[in-house]
Amino acid sequence: MAIQEEMVAGVEQLVRDLQHTVRSGITKTEKWRMQQLRALLKLIVENEESLANAVFTDLGKPTHEVVIYELLTLATSCKLAIKELKKWMTPEEVPVPPMALPGTAMVVPEPLGVALVIAPWNFPLLLAIDPLIGAISAGCAAVLKPSEISPTVSSILAKLIPKYLDTDAIHVIEGGVPITTALLAQKWDKILYTGNATVGRIVMAAAAKHLTPVTLELGGKCPLYIDDSVDLKVSARRICQGKWGFSDGQACISPDYLLVQEHIVPNLVETLKATIVEFYGEDASTSPDLTRIVNANHFRRVTQLLDDPRTTEKIVHGGERNEQSLFIAPTIVLDVPLDVPVMLEEIFGPILPIITVKGADEAINIILDLPKPLALFVFSTNNTVQERFATEISAGGMSINETIFHFIIPGFPFGGVGESGMGAYHGKHSFDTFSHKKGVYRKGMDGDPEGTFPPYTIARNNLIRSFLTEDLEES
Repeated sequence: MAIQEEMVAGVEQLVRDLQHTVRSGITKTEKWRMQQLRALLKLIVENEESLANAVFTDLGKPTHEVVIYELLTLATSCKLAIKELKKWMTPEEVPVPPMALPGTAMVVPEPLGVALVIAPWNFPLLLAIDPLIGAISAGCAAVLKPSEISPTVSSILAKLIPKYLDTDAIHVIEGGVPITTALLAQKWDKILYTGNATVGRIVMAAAAKHLTPVTLELGGKCPLYIDDSVDLKVSARRICQGKWGFSDGQACISPDYLLVQEHIVPNLVETLKATIVEFYGEDASTSPDLTRIVNANHFRRVTQLLDDPRTTEKIVHGGERNEQSLFIAPTIVLDVPLDVPVMLEEIFGPILPIITVKGADEAINIILDLPKPLALFVFSTNNTVQERFATEISAGGMSINETIFHFIIPGFPFGGVGESGMGAYHGKHSFDTFSHKKGVYRKGMDGDPEGTFPPYTIARNNLIRSFLTEDLEES
């Protein structure tokens, strides 16, 4: 109990210190923000090898994947923020209505204050540092809480960030559930959490006590529809890359299940099998290019999905596993019932269910019966089909004839909708997420419109009423 009280007291003091830093005004300056962004970019570039090794230690993730999807994406995000920061910070002038003339109106972005970023384990660098880029760009102080499930990455971030960034404004706190609970008990000006919906509800409930705004990046079952208009070999390579070449399915935007036009199912299954062998060899357990399951708990969770009898009998490829090496083979299951666990839960692993459908109508209805996904994928060259999915299905983001690459486009907002989350970040959207847009109206000491002051005479009333009909004909 004494340790817990000491921990809470330490967190409370840290938040007070960060609030003091924000009140000093230092984080609001363009100079400070630019210094921190450049230092963060330097951290990424100078420590590429050790950062990639840390991810490999925790996840068994190939260095190539870490460089493409984490380090390169982070460097691009940093460079964009450095390039655009002055423009993002510049107040925006907005039109002033006649009643408010003479005067000027500006929308001024200001930092929300002290932010808390809670990062997940599956992309432990990208999903920790990318929100931090947004917080710094906006002029916030921040606490970063890396995931304890990726302890090597957590440790290296706790070691490197104080060496490169301003420790009066940016802190890393390591720990498990008790420290996260202590952090959530504080009053923050912004919380950004990436993870699952169960913990997302806990975060939101804690934030509600202080009316703290939240951005929740959650997950869900991301569907992929494919029809007979596409090249199956090209499609299979992109699907396999998005499923198994992107953290072995342990990603919130990996394709969770496929909805496939019925007459191409046999060819697609065979093409997917051949592509898996091309990517990872006849024995994927020996491949250095396949990420492993993060830990024994997640290994058991995924294998339980496979061991459901109604799923086991539908395995058409893979299914092999080795708990000691945390290996589960890339696995395809064909036409499992929609009420089995693998179709009710977010898989977050290397299992890919294929559901046969007659066409777009049936696929859209299946998707609409489920919570709104974080990502939606459509493989079709038919413009009408593409447009139907884009307009009829609400999702956090969408890729057409590709899987996960919309995630690395800096100008896109990345975020969920409904069960898959709220709010968004990336690029300018990161800056906006950690900013408050304040309206500032300026007026001199003369030029008051007489019609606004008592006594409310008929003449003044007619003057005010004239504004109601002004420009009516033009509109």
